[in-house]
Amino acid sequence: MNSVVKIIPRSFYDRPTLIVARELIGARLVRILNGKKLVGLIVETEAYISEKDLACHCKAGRTPRTQVMYGEAGHAYVYFTYGNHWMLNVVTERVDFPAAVLIRAIQPIEGSEIMSKRREGRDTFGPGKLTQAMGITRRENTVDLTEPASPLRIEAGVQVPNSLVTKSPRVGLNNTPEPWLSKPWRFKVKNWKIET
Repeated sequence: MNSVVKIIPRSFYDRPTLIVARELIGARLVRILNGKKLVGLIVETEAYISEKDLACHCKAGRTPRTQVMYGEAGHAYVYFTYGNHWMLNVVTERVDFPAAVLIRAIQPIEGSEIMSKRREGRDTFGPGKLTQAMGITRRENTVDLTEPASPLRIEAGVQVPNSLVTKSPRVGLNNTPEPWLSKPWRFKVKNWKIET
């Protein structure tokens, strides 16, 4: 991997959400926690696109919780779900068009021991698992992920060929109706493993 890391610019996120969701695969999610640097390669994402998407939080329109999704691309949207999990999303597309990519899983590559301890030895292959490993909570909601000095940011990582990435329906959508339930808007590295 190139020793010179590059922050992913806002223009990357200000594009169609499905493109962003696929191209985030292999990017470096960076968290500075208590002075320690934690890094994981993004290995699974899901796209959520507009008020028309009945799996998207914005299906009910603009609310205090979803306000960030209507804002500038490249910011974090962090929300609480199932009573005990924080979920990290990246806002995409133009202002006033609510869309985001859910970061569903990471492959730890730096600070692995800290992340493993925070997870009591368990993996980071799940959206609530990675936020626990990295200490991401409501405090990180609205954080600018394109700011190099941010304690939560995304940097360029490794190129992952299409042959190693699967597309499938999103998961955990409960009573979401069709066609939204079966939209193949989930991108995942096979076996959650990127060779670095």
